[in-house]
Amino acid sequence: MVTALDDRPATPATVLGAHHPVGASTGFLRDAGDWPAQARAAIAVSPFAAELAALTLSEFDSLETWLHTLPPLPFRYLSVHAPTKELDEDEAGLVERLANLPVFVRSIVVHPDVLADPAAYARVGSRLVLENMDARKAFGQTTDDLAQLFAVLPEAGLCLDVAHVTTVDPTMDLAHELLDRFGPRLRQLHVSSLVDGAHVPLTLEDAERFRSVLRRCVDVPWVLEAPAA
Repeated sequence: MVTALDDRPATPATVLGAHHPVGASTGFLRDAGDWPAQARAAIAVSPFAAELAALTLSEFDSLETWLHTLPPLPFRYLSVHAPTKELDEDEAGLVERLANLPVFVRSIVVHPDVLADPAAYARVGSRLVLENMDARKAFGQTTDDLAQLFAVLPEAGLCLDVAHVTTVDPTMDLAHELLDRFGPRLRQLHVSSLVDGAHVPLTLEDAERFRSVLRRCVDVPWVLEAPAA
């Protein structure tokens, strides 16, 4: 399963092709609001794992409605990316809605920098997953940042975004620090490269750069945030 992560030269195709499960985030399968179409596109990448990305509150409104129709989805692992933009002041209401998503949603990914009242998210329980942030954000990049949140959210998990790490520490030492401290909380990876702040397909340089980190994450889904190639 991990042959592409041995000492031979790593390429994006061999790194991604060696891991199971690899799934897709609908964040790059843009047909905003048409969740059946986005789900079909994600299934074409992998019927095993997917992340439904509702990055605005209006997108979450439509996703929530659709998920409560109990659509027949094949995914063994399904996560939802909670809104990060166009948020209103009713954070408690959003938390309640996240907590009441159907039980087949295994993980609910949130950005630390948009949590006005982190303790309120304890209502989501063990499905809550914190994603490490990139260098542009005011908070949420470091082990100390995330430790503050895990102190009040003891059931929460971790989504390690390897591309976000590169913007803070190109050596990837930070990724190892995050895994050393929070490895038992790891639920999924976000895998891509970043160019000018945008997620793009994994580059040859990053395939090699990420190798030692990916070796440590073979037991969780890798969610692609850009096309595989």
